[in-house]
Amino acid sequence: MQNSILLIDNDRELTAELSHYLASEGFDLTVCNDGLSGLLEANRGQYHLILSDLMLPKLSGFEFLKKLRSTNQTPVMMLTERDDQFDRIYALELGADDYLCKPFNHRELVARIKSIVRRMLYFKPMEMQNTIKSNELVLSTTTREVYCHDSELNLTGFEFEILALLMSHAGTVVDKDKIADQVLRRPLSSFDRSIDMHISKIRKKIAEITDQEKIKTVRGAGYIFLTGSVARHLN
Repeated sequence: MQNSILLIDNDRELTAELSHYLASEGFDLTVCNDGLSGLLEANRGQYHLILSDLMLPKLSGFEFLKKLRSTNQTPVMMLTERDDQFDRIYALELGADDYLCKPFNHRELVARIKSIVRRMLYFKPMEMQNTIKSNELVLSTTTREVYCHDSELNLTGFEFEILALLMSHAGTVVDKDKIADQVLRRPLSSFDRSIDMHISKIRKKIAEITDQEKIKTVRGAGYIFLTGSVARHLN
């Protein structure tokens, strides 16, 4: 079965070009030309990945992403001509998994797509059991569910895998390069804040359930998932 991708973009020349190119790479592409029809299609179909522009008619890329994330955790890569740091950060805050500026190299797009699809289909963190329990969190790699103090956390794909990696190394510092390598499957650039934003989203979702700190930033080193004993020692 081909890997299915939903592309939402009103640039018909680009969508025709990508349809041909991605088909040659083994992907099955469905195209919508506005945000509203894209949202309906995203919730109706089953896709491995969604590619969405920011500047869309009827429903902007930001509005599309905000509405999508209320019910749907399909990975989303934003494609846009707006190379603005605020836009990138805001998209990540709303739940985007990746961000690529136009014009882009088709080979880079395909490499990122394959990385996300491969990660979603086959990702199994090393040194990790099917279920991890630590500091009142329970994470299942089989069902991809996470419970915090018995309440379910609704995480995106990247958020789940970052938390899984941190929990599998609970009590020890995990540096950003390791997270980038094992989760994003790409090196970090000097000003890439994507991991910081994903961590921030995880923290906010945990904070809606409990005021207990679960993930601590170790300046200049990385992040640590706190066990009860480590939390007491650091405090």
